[in-house]
Amino acid sequence: MSDRRALVGGWSSVVHGEATAGDVLSMRAVEAALLAAGVDVDLAWSPVMATAPGAGGVELSRADPDAYTDLVWACGPLHGRPVAEVAARFSRLRRTAVGVSVVDDDDEGLRAWHLVLARDAPGIAAVRDLAAGPAAVLARDLLGDTARPPSSLSSTSMLPPSSSVPAGSGVVGVYLAPGQAEYGVRRRHDAVTEALGHWLGSLSRRGVARLALDTRLDPRGWRDPATAAEVLAIIRRCDAVVTMRLHGLVLALAAGVPAVAVDPVAGGGKVSAQARAWGWPAVISAEQLLGAAPAGERLLGEQLAWAMGERGRAAAQRAAVEAPDAGREQLEALVSAVLAPRS
Repeated sequence: MSDRRALVGGWSSVVHGEATAGDVLSMRAVEAALLAAGVDVDLAWSPVMATAPGAGGVELSRADPDAYTDLVWACGPLHGRPVAEVAARFSRLRRTAVGVSVVDDDDEGLRAWHLVLARDAPGIAAVRDLAAGPAAVLARDLLGDTARPPSSLSSTSMLPPSSSVPAGSGVVGVYLAPGQAEYGVRRRHDAVTEALGHWLGSLSRRGVARLALDTRLDPRGWRDPATAAEVLAIIRRCDAVVTMRLHGLVLALAAGVPAVAVDPVAGGGKVSAQARAWGWPAVISAEQLLGAAPAGERLLGEQLAWAMGERGRAAAQRAAVEAPDAGREQLEALVSAVLAPRS
């Protein structure tokens, strides 16, 4: 057993943070990796998330800095005052951020960490999100291991030149993404949401049921999912997902459900970066969607038809098979940093 003890937190730890299934699953991935290396771990939660079923751990506000050697921030944007404040409170500890998005190299939230293992950042190749591993395990536990490698279908990088969503095409889960102020003037969220909503409305004429979903967690009532398992249980019952959220894409692929990713950030943000990390072709930029209206909606239709067709389903099944290994190199780097000798 190591003499190291880590407090693992993220946006699910801070009072005014946005707790999502992806944040929680990423924290669980970090916890599992550190425990396997012999490091004692506590997960840090906000007062609300501390009441979620199976949360365990401690409330961040009650965690004693003197009880730990390391602070680990998992997932989300490494941006803003809350991130910097958590790092400042635990300034005596070795501080590592892992599986995070870096948007601004000069942000106070970024400068507060000794080591940053980013999932996406300017100038680096994106890596698969940490949440995918635990998500794949949960999805298989929920509904049985139906993930299988595709047979002879290997041409998943090419979308059909033209197609339309067939009538009576089942259930499409929809994840929208308000907020994300870290992207500043590059935000196109409102315009993308409006354009996407117009196209989604048109799907009713083809008998496609659209289900508004959210990756955000809130254990205080029944209207929102309380746990990541609930989010995945719903995703597994969808025929496809259309998502402006990174974790809408990641959790869908980890569960073997095809997705169409729509990036609401001009020039591309974390959604496009994550699609590249998975080699997932069904992704639409803000510029593509907000250009000439018929062209954007036609592209949405083509990509949803591909996703819900044989090739899209096969590609999603392969992603689910690969998902348990997501983030392995980052987790290995994290473990090495925690166990490294200290001066």
